[in-house]
Amino acid sequence: QVQLVESGGGLVQAGGSLRLSCAASGRTFSYYAVGWFRQAPGKEREFVSGISRSGGQTYYADSVKGRFTISRDNAKNAVYLQMDSLKPEDTAVYYCAARYAVVPVTVWVQYGYWGQGTQVTVSS
Repeated sequence: QVQLVESGGGLVQAGGSLRLSCAASGRTFSYYAVGWFRQAPGKEREFVSGISRSGGQTYYADSVKGRFTISRDNAKNAVYLQMDSLKPEDTAVYYCAARYAVVPVTVWVQYGYWGQGTQVTVSS
């Protein structure tokens, strides 16, 4: 069982940065691949980024590639999403999710554990 809690969201101007954190409970967090997803009002939940359970493999949606960086610290049971050069279209609720697997996937229904979400708002 894994419980996830996101933090770090907020209001930022376009071009600014935010760092999201996902804190996990449970001593076996290193067995889980993690994904970040986001959902804007009236839109489908979409994959943003993912990281393998070791942290050695990372994945990004084309829309954030080169601007966002995912990382994890298994000793601290945490995953981070550094978001730079933010755009108004990045505005959404951001969720971290975990799946008991080596690597993440882009399909949100394949994750069994979810955080409550954190709001990111980018003003123009």
